[in-house]
Amino acid sequence: MKKFILATGIGILTGAIATTQVAGPLLAQQADEQATVYEQLDLFGDIFERIRAQYVEEVEPAELIEAAIDGMLTSLDPHSSYLSPDDAADMRVQTRGEFGGLGIEVTQEEGFVKVVAPMDGTPADIAGVEAGDFITHVDGEGLLGLTLDDAVELMRGPVGSEIIITVVREGEEDPFDISIIRDTIRLTAVRTRTEGQAIVLRVSTFNDQTYPNLRDGLAEQIEDAGGIENVSGVVVDLRNNPGGLLTSAVRVSDAFLPAGEIVSTRGRDPRDAERFNASPDDLAEGLPVVVLINGGSASASEIVAGALQDHRRAIVIGTKSFGKGSVQSIMPLRGSGAMRLTTARYYTPSGRSIQALGISPDIVVEQPRRAVDEDGSEDEANARRSESDLRGALGNDSLTEDQRRQVEEERALAEAAAELRQEDYQLAYAIDILKGLSALAPSK
Repeated sequence: MKKFILATGIGILTGAIATTQVAGPLLAQQADEQATVYEQLDLFGDIFERIRAQYVEEVEPAELIEAAIDGMLTSLDPHSSYLSPDDAADMRVQTRGEFGGLGIEVTQEEGFVKVVAPMDGTPADIAGVEAGDFITHVDGEGLLGLTLDDAVELMRGPVGSEIIITVVREGEEDPFDISIIRDTIRLTAVRTRTEGQAIVLRVSTFNDQTYPNLRDGLAEQIEDAGGIENVSGVVVDLRNNPGGLLTSAVRVSDAFLPAGEIVSTRGRDPRDAERFNASPDDLAEGLPVVVLINGGSASASEIVAGALQDHRRAIVIGTKSFGKGSVQSIMPLRGSGAMRLTTARYYTPSGRSIQALGISPDIVVEQPRRAVDEDGSEDEANARRSESDLRGALGNDSLTEDQRRQVEEERALAEAAAELRQEDYQLAYAIDILKGLSALAPSK
């Protein structure tokens, strides 16, 4: 018995010695790291004072500190930055859906300002700015070497004033200028319409108004169609949608998912992980859904596309999305400013991180450039000739008047679909998919 107690005591003592031996170097390492940090902060203070005292021109201390803070944040990734009090106020207004500017979402890629997407109906969209464009100059001033916030500041100005941006675009040999008149941007988050028997929900941004707009617009279109039994399906058009609020993306996904996970976020600390799940409602009542995406679909758009794709609730059509799979938190700071900091990555229900990879569509459909056919009129006329155009052709007296009217209505719908194909090939393709799915569905 005594031996057992002695042995146990030796074990405890040995454990204590071993713990001390391991903890000692760790504590010393932490102390060294803290000393290094303090030395670097002293170095920052020394440089700050030297600039104030010896720089060729007098500088504002507050501006120096803001620049240092912004430099520290922008060195982390393209989406972390410092927001001055004015910038923070602008962001709060923007999430409510009304702000001044050009109407483009931009990011920075290898020092160049890249357009993520122009927003529907904004001055930039009307002027012809496209997703993927690189902006090299603003009013003749080069942007290379500027921070993203500085470049954005150059593009700001009074409503009604003109700005000339120089753009480099894939497929164009030379840079070219685009003139834009600044305006107040009033975003309609969701526009709804019906094409044939398909309801099209054009979602241009994710802000506080997105879900209410979508819910009300969908209900109105169903009512106008005479009931859900007269609707073939829903197209959710997320092309050139640069994203927005995570909570808004969750609500839009939830609108079509009756159950299951929508998205999860995982940060540096595993305890901070969050999961967002769907509630038992489906605004489309099980109708087929097609989601349209392209290279301008980013962030919140990718959350929606990924969630509906993983749950097989929608067919995703178009081209690969932008690939922004990180979450930014807006943290208020003293003095009414704020800090935008990347705090997590988000994952689709199947566990996919789409950071830098994007959402790959189930069916890749490119949007073809419009081509002018000089001899198209004659070929089109020949293509439209049919049996009934021939002299002396036999008539068809086997159809009743109602049947004949139905044939004419179906022909009119087919011709309208053909016209849409010329105007927006990707959307027409999505509607054709819905038509096929509706034809295969059991009778209602």
